[in-house]
Amino acid sequence: MKPSANAKPSKRPRRVPLSAVATLLIGSSLMGQVLGFLRTKMVSANFPSTGPQSTDAYFAAFNIPDFFFFTLAAGALGVAFMPVLSDRLQRGDRKGMWELSASLMNLLALVMLGVAITIFVFAQPLVHYVVAPKLTSEQLHNAVIIMRLIALNPLLFTLSGVLTATQQTLGRFFFYAIAPLFYNLSIIASILIFRHNLGLVGLGIGALIGGILQLAVVLLGLIGLKFHWRPKIQWQSRDFHTILRNLPPRSVDQGIDQIENIVETNIASHLGQSFISYYNYAYTLQTAPILLIGTAISTAAFPRLNMRLSQGRPDLFRRDFLRILRAMIWITMPVVVIAYFARGYFARIIFGSNAPEIAVIFGFLTVAILFRTLYTLISRWYYAQKDTKTPLFVSIFTIALNIVLAYTLSRPSSYGVVGLALAQSIVAMTEVFILFAIMVIRDHKLLDMAFFGGVGRIVSVTGFSVVAGSTVAAVYPLGADDRGIITLGSKLLFITVVVFTVHIAVSSLFGLEEVQPLFRRVKQIILKPISIQY
Repeated sequence: MKPSANAKPSKRPRRVPLSAVATLLIGSSLMGQVLGFLRTKMVSANFPSTGPQSTDAYFAAFNIPDFFFFTLAAGALGVAFMPVLSDRLQRGDRKGMWELSASLMNLLALVMLGVAITIFVFAQPLVHYVVAPKLTSEQLHNAVIIMRLIALNPLLFTLSGVLTATQQTLGRFFFYAIAPLFYNLSIIASILIFRHNLGLVGLGIGALIGGILQLAVVLLGLIGLKFHWRPKIQWQSRDFHTILRNLPPRSVDQGIDQIENIVETNIASHLGQSFISYYNYAYTLQTAPILLIGTAISTAAFPRLNMRLSQGRPDLFRRDFLRILRAMIWITMPVVVIAYFARGYFARIIFGSNAPEIAVIFGFLTVAILFRTLYTLISRWYYAQKDTKTPLFVSIFTIALNIVLAYTLSRPSSYGVVGLALAQSIVAMTEVFILFAIMVIRDHKLLDMAFFGGVGRIVSVTGFSVVAGSTVAAVYPLGADDRGIITLGSKLLFITVVVFTVHIAVSSLFGLEEVQPLFRRVKQIILKPISIQY
């Protein structure tokens, strides 16, 4: 679609280096993870994993709202939406971008309003028959109230998502980066305010207020962007049809992932009390590095990848993709090593008395950290080319495999709740290998010996990191009486410093290009002349 005759060419936004955007997103993500861990630690410390105020009810309540949000909206908020916006921006049609954004926001708002009403009305049977059948009557009551309180959150997150996707396309990442922080802060505040009167139900109030605050922050990001909302849906727009055509495969893909979460919660419910909480706590530990590295970097890179294809430069698209992929592998490898050897420290610092069970589950999830992180970028290789169907078909296969493995491996006669984590790691690895194989088949020029050689050297470097991590963990083991942030934190910090130091030093010896920007930056800081005013 060409811009209208009266559309004035928009001044293109100033380009911001990818490294600067990635730094912003990683920094905000790190702050978000710190707040998320603080929130989780406070939930674990203030509410038991068994009894009427069990955290099992809290985690169960979020499954259905998350399912509807990710299924009906999340797929359109980035991968099915931003490539079309990028095409319009490349043509200088900023006004048309906002018209598309408003149309999508209006459509999804109507759908999500209907979802909110459905969740509110049918909360009790959804929790009891679908999510967690084995909750006690008191736990079921709490879960139903919390689910009804957060019934509007999918709508609030959808509005935020459409607006931040447009802001990212225009190069504005700040409000997207900081908005989720207010969600965590609100839940933390609700723990402090409501723990002695409303109890667990107060967390639902905190989550609802957090969703409202998150949207309010995102709305601030519209300042200066000349956004004018109109109560109109552009049904006749060709680009809007493209978005709607790309949305269903991505939405189903996301929905299948959420079905997997519901199935895992259901299985954990049948294994006994506390297992829903234990698995969710371990899953939170696993998710942190994926969001910090994978989501932050791939989100920063996605607008650039879209731009390369909009410019008709598949060669630059291929070059940028491989550079970012190698960097993600190099960064994630030592994180996985630290996560595995320091799993007990992480669990005890954050979750206290529940640490042994959570640490064991997290240990089996560490393999998934690498592959889930790589998936965030590999999937965007397809989405940048407006292909949402291939990841969907691969997800259907891998999620089916995950459900089969989860039921098989989680039997009491097998691995129990740990089997859920083992299934996650196997499926995460399988999904990435399949998607990568399809990429190579489609683009024979994608990979070369330089890429394979670089990845091979990264794997070799990781071998030294593993030796360093295992040695430090053996010399400074987690003692049965180790308690407190100073004792546990000092040992955890020592393991982290040693592994990263070895990883960086050996990477330099192996001549990896990923470590060079780090050395250049340090050299610049140390040797850069300082101007002194007299």
